Amino acid sequence: MKIVGFKVFKGRNIYSHKKCIRLNLDLEGYSEIPSKKIYKFNESLVKMLPELNKHRCGIDEERGFIKRLEEGTYLAHISEHIIIALQNMIGVEISYGKAREISGDNYYIIYQYEYRNAGLEAGNIAVDMINSLINKKTFDLDSRLNRLKEVLLSEQLGVSTLNICNEAKKRGIPILRIGENSMFQLGYGKYSKMIQATLGNDTSAIGVDIAQDKLLTKELLSLHCIPVASGMKVKNKADAISGAKNIDYPVVLKPQFGNQGKGVITNIKDDKGLVNAYELLSKKYEDIIIEEYITGRDYRVCCVYGDIVAVAQRIPPYILGDGVSSIETLVNNINEDSRRGEGHEKELTKIKIDDTLRAYLKQKNYSLNTILPKKEKINLKDNANLSTGGFAIDCTELICEENIEICKRAASAIGLDICGIDLICEDISKPLNEGGRIIEINAAPGIRMHHNPYIGAKRNVAGYIVDKLFKDTPKHIPLVAVTGTNGKTTTTRLISHILSIAGYAVGMTTTGGIYIDGKCIFKGDTTGPRSALAVLTNKSVEAAVLETARGGIIREGLAYDLADVGVITNITEDHIGIDEVETIEDLAKVKALVGEAVKKDGYVVINGDDRMSISILHRLKSNLIIFSNDKDNEIMRSNINSGGYGIYVDAGNIMIQKSTNCEKLIEIKSIGITMKGILKYNTENAMAACAAAIGLGIDYKTIRQGLMSFYCSQNQNPGRFNIYSVNDVRIILDYGHNIEGYRRVLEGVKCIAKNKLIGIIGVPGDRLDSDILRVGKCAGDNFDYIFIKEDKDRRGRYKGEVANLLEKGILQSKFNSKNLEKVLNETEAFKMALDLAEPKDTVIIFFDEYEPLINIMKNKVNEINSEIKLLVKN
Repeated sequence: MKIVGFKVFKGRNIYSHKKCIRLNLDLEGYSEIPSKKIYKFNESLVKMLPELNKHRCGIDEERGFIKRLEEGTYLAHISEHIIIALQNMIGVEISYGKAREISGDNYYIIYQYEYRNAGLEAGNIAVDMINSLINKKTFDLDSRLNRLKEVLLSEQLGVSTLNICNEAKKRGIPILRIGENSMFQLGYGKYSKMIQATLGNDTSAIGVDIAQDKLLTKELLSLHCIPVASGMKVKNKADAISGAKNIDYPVVLKPQFGNQGKGVITNIKDDKGLVNAYELLSKKYEDIIIEEYITGRDYRVCCVYGDIVAVAQRIPPYILGDGVSSIETLVNNINEDSRRGEGHEKELTKIKIDDTLRAYLKQKNYSLNTILPKKEKINLKDNANLSTGGFAIDCTELICEENIEICKRAASAIGLDICGIDLICEDISKPLNEGGRIIEINAAPGIRMHHNPYIGAKRNVAGYIVDKLFKDTPKHIPLVAVTGTNGKTTTTRLISHILSIAGYAVGMTTTGGIYIDGKCIFKGDTTGPRSALAVLTNKSVEAAVLETARGGIIREGLAYDLADVGVITNITEDHIGIDEVETIEDLAKVKALVGEAVKKDGYVVINGDDRMSISILHRLKSNLIIFSNDKDNEIMRSNINSGGYGIYVDAGNIMIQKSTNCEKLIEIKSIGITMKGILKYNTENAMAACAAAIGLGIDYKTIRQGLMSFYCSQNQNPGRFNIYSVNDVRIILDYGHNIEGYRRVLEGVKCIAKNKLIGIIGVPGDRLDSDILRVGKCAGDNFDYIFIKEDKDRRGRYKGEVANLLEKGILQSKFNSKNLEKVLNETEAFKMALDLAEPKDTVIIFFDEYEPLINIMKNKVNEINSEIKLLVKN
């Protein structure tokens, strides 16, 4: 078997509401062969991966997957379980997966992941493992697992970042990862906050620079009368010896710019030790400082926005001799502790056996081969940083008020909102002025020692940070997602218009572009996840309205987590036969995701007159707002009777009802986009937009004002039944691109057309032949004269193929073939239609590109004006 492709979904998607990967497989002749018929496959697999014994599988019983193997299951299903098992074995807690046939030997498997590259590598290992079992070749699982762990470590989040993200999620704050590192956005739009580990939105860059400079920190704290260890910069060995004489031994040598205790050599007692230490440090660091050695316990005080929220005593890593084992063996034994991992992956870090450790032991007259006497204790580091193997004891309740005040002053002096203050004293419960000193201050302090101390109470520093970040701002902005087959662009724009009247700076994505507070920042079809992110990450945005199209949902899933309101305008046949959507039921499942991804206390807006929209109601878990043209619609009435909202048409008015409370909102003729009631389909779009606004708590007066002041104009709703007049010829531009769109637009056009009705028609090439034929017949039934054109992007069709199908469909009606022309270029077809049209005629073009048509009309007007001026002059 082999992998033929993959997709990585970063958020909710059509397969799962979890992050997942789709792996496309070619089983290469094994689609009908169960594993029990492959010689020794099952027993070899389980022996190699005993983790599979834990899998309950779909039958949900102990060793359920093993039972499936024994009964006979297939390679795609087995791959799914191997991938899950491999991720579990390296500490990634995931469980979701499924396998599905595409056709023949082509299958796909969906499986959950936490880290992208590790998830993909697990897929590669699973396929290689299965192939080795089939071909009876040796498979080195240990080396592949080690590689998988390396991949995981390269992208795994640190404990601090992970804790902050988890605390944000607990508070209902959505998370966006920015880039591939540990930069995250908490929340959306204007009120979002950026974090990277414990660096936050309010962290001062100058404060960080000061904290990184140990000497500058010392000088600044000293100016604020805060007790610090005296010290100075040294430029060479002689300078260091001179400095030691001024300070008196013992001393500490360390980099001026450093972190995590790297390069710190403490308790240097004489000139020889100092020279050796300097020679060692100078190989790696250019700027070195010397300072007095303070005896006592090593404490880390965590200060968040001026509050002391956690205190821990840090203990250097140490070993106890047993009279038998070497120092190296004792260190390895400590590293076997399940709480220790590489880097920051766990609450404790493994102790590295490296040149630094060897040099440290040499100073103590030991080596890695030394066998320590029983119960003899030696420290393996002078510093107690967790990153070098130390551990922590919670002391938050012990720190005295005087020390709290000193630490607050120190954080303020440096100018850091979040910092870790390292101090040494005999007892944190006694004032620091009695012999203790602040050693340094750390920007972006690690908080795992407080969340998971080796001994003592856990302190939720991450939760405190999140609460402080959002103390004076909302945790989220209103977010509306709109999907459907027809009407979603108009509905999106109308919702945005209402919200702007309500005072919001709205970020909006549509088929026409990305808009921020009414200004287009990018033109084009922007209904996918990347466009949504452009809105959600924009700091000007106070409310987001996202048109969310089928293609983006299928290919990448949703960019956001949960919406406040999800709108589904309707679900009719369109794009069938594309992206494995073979039926309208398949399409409904895709669209349903927008309704599923809504907050529990949010609202889903559903068209009660649309059969397929009603069919997905069982998938929706939030509150419902049902709209209908029929005041007695059963689905809507049931929702009203259950305490929900219903929005409906009654006697030419839009009514809003919740339980027994019924209120007239507006006359349909007063709604701008209905053109005094002519465009009936826009009544539905108006009700959908009204429902979304109600779901957001917008008052009725504002909604009414929005409905009245939004029109089918080039400025407000470009490309949606825009009417122009050139030389007394009415011209209508509309984006209709499927049979239902054509029918609805032509229903409105027939109400206003007086003389000939001339159509320029086209359909995207990725529609079914039968759908294109239906559009052609619809055009033949309604137009007096037709120009057939094609889109620039024929979407896999050869030139003229779509046009020929449309012609065939037109001729299925009683249309006069003499009034039919094929002019494949859209602008040329438009020009010819304008030349053909006489005063009082109506020309409608179902366009592909909007701007060129506007320019043609402008040029036409200019030509007419020039001719008039010439006639007047003559």
